[in-house]
Amino acid sequence: MMQMLEPVQASGFLAAAVLVTLAPGPDNLMVLGLGLSRGRRQGVVFGLGCALGCLSHTTLAALGIGALIAASTVLFTALKVCGGLYLVWLGVQAWRAGGAVTVERQGGDDGLWRLFRRGLLANAINPKVVLFFLAFLPQFVDSARADVGWQTAQLGLLFTAQACLLFGAIGWFAGRLGGWLGRHGRVGPWLDRIAGGVFIALGLRLIVAR
Repeated sequence: MMQMLEPVQASGFLAAAVLVTLAPGPDNLMVLGLGLSRGRRQGVVFGLGCALGCLSHTTLAALGIGALIAASTVLFTALKVCGGLYLVWLGVQAWRAGGAVTVERQGGDDGLWRLFRRGLLANAINPKVVLFFLAFLPQFVDSARADVGWQTAQLGLLFTAQACLLFGAIGWFAGRLGGWLGRHGRVGPWLDRIAGGVFIALGLRLIVAR
């Protein structure tokens, strides 16, 4: 019979997950940069996409597929290059926008849905996150219980839930700051270029990293 996580197990994992999520890293830097350059709703939506991308890694970890990807040099390298190139592409798009894509013009449902998909995909195809889940989640699994896969799934869902809240908050406050800067100076193009530079740097780093 599958059981829920023990309170001590869940609380200890949640505390560690919050610290990991708030530590400077590719995901929150992307959310921060996007929020600054595009606005509050855009930052929140992109952040939710990044957070929900963790569900794919949770599934891989729970089914043991993530370990197969990590063990295969060919699969891992292919995923790493694809993920890096995608981030570079997002960065080039932001750089080319150069402030021309304003918050108001990106505020429609189509624009928000596109940003959500981009955040989701950016996280889902990042092999570094696969490795992180393989290393992080098992530390909080009670190996004495038979339902290891179910425990892993619950931990991944808990991680995703807190990431949604924190990434959403980062996107919201970054968007407010970016909106204020955009209304008090000609910084719109530079905000887009900064965000684009962050994406390009993260993408290149992912491609060349061992």
